[in-house]
Amino acid sequence: MEPLQVVPVSEARQVFLREINTDHLATETVPLEKAFRRVLAEEVRAAEDIPAFPRATMDGYAVAAKDTFGASEAMPAYLTVAGEVLMGRPYQGEVKPGEAVRIATGGMLPAGTDAVVMLEFTEEMPDGTVAVNKPVAPGENVIQPGEDVAAGTEVLYPGRVIRGQEMGLLAALGRTRVKVYKRPRVGIISTGDELVRPEAVPGPGQIRDINSYSLLGQVYDAGGEGKIWGIVPDSYEQLLAVVRNALLQSDIVVISGGSSVGTRDITARVIQELGELGILVHGVSVRPGKPTILANVGGKPVVGLPGHPVSAMVIFDLFIRPAIARLMGAFVTASFRPCLTAKVKRNVASAIGRADYVAVTLEEENGTVYAEPLLGKSGLITTLVRADGLLFIPEEKEGLEEGEGAFVYLF
Repeated sequence: MEPLQVVPVSEARQVFLREINTDHLATETVPLEKAFRRVLAEEVRAAEDIPAFPRATMDGYAVAAKDTFGASEAMPAYLTVAGEVLMGRPYQGEVKPGEAVRIATGGMLPAGTDAVVMLEFTEEMPDGTVAVNKPVAPGENVIQPGEDVAAGTEVLYPGRVIRGQEMGLLAALGRTRVKVYKRPRVGIISTGDELVRPEAVPGPGQIRDINSYSLLGQVYDAGGEGKIWGIVPDSYEQLLAVVRNALLQSDIVVISGGSSVGTRDITARVIQELGELGILVHGVSVRPGKPTILANVGGKPVVGLPGHPVSAMVIFDLFIRPAIARLMGAFVTASFRPCLTAKVKRNVASAIGRADYVAVTLEEENGTVYAEPLLGKSGLITTLVRADGLLFIPEEKEGLEEGEGAFVYLF
């Protein structure tokens, strides 16, 4: 068995992602309520101003700002209360100089007014007047027509991931359906003579299949659609047949457990048999996950993951997650997870030239976030269950010292 020719993570990712063809991504139109975390496949322009009318941003009194100039607690400006703005209705008539109208947040400013005095700076008197204790400037506490979105403005663009705030904007624009890119289909294959299905009782030397399900969860989390293709023994012929079928029905194929010493030659042979481009990278300078295989078969990404659950999940985030993002049409080239900076609570060893990802728990003390390494072997799924994230040690560092700050990618 020849030693692996390891490649730095950034180089491996670049080589792997640049072969992904995004020229003809499929799209579909979905109801707005189904658009969360989908990727927009169309330009969205506002057909109208938002808001369409001047709106109060505070509870108080709608006034002509000039009527409040010079007002103070010692010398309030007294204005006649002429009425009240009812929510969802325009005020009937025009507010005259020296008058004020009660208004709630979101109410439409009446004609003749241009500002809102906050309720806490007023005192309504028994004689039907209101004492204003603080002046306001024109436009104060008011959103003007089109200030949020002006008619004709491009507000969303293809490649944008739709979050709750984008859904709200689309609703404000009257969009009840939206064109999005289809979710990439990810085929998941677990290999190994020792694996049995979760419902089976393992015999001596056997273990239940973990990776199919942890990877399936990661596929959903990344925005893809996953399909488990079952457990394949360490057999070239059987793996070749399953991978060939999976490629026909998938946009990405993930093979778990066939990249380590003793079995990686089977996965490598299968990939090379199936077509061009074949294997792009075999061996990445990372721990855990060194024996990773990155390939492209007939234009589709294929990844051979280590069998250890922690290794498989780390490599998924480094390579498969950004591949899914690209195939969903998202503006992402190298994606991991949201991250924060934390101080490590103990020394963590590493090696120059290798990127390390260490499972950690997080805690906050007096506004500072600390990361406590969970020192476990890569075959222990409970290490990740207990973890809040992965501490990143870059290739140029020989480890981290207690109290040193580092990035933690959050689960």
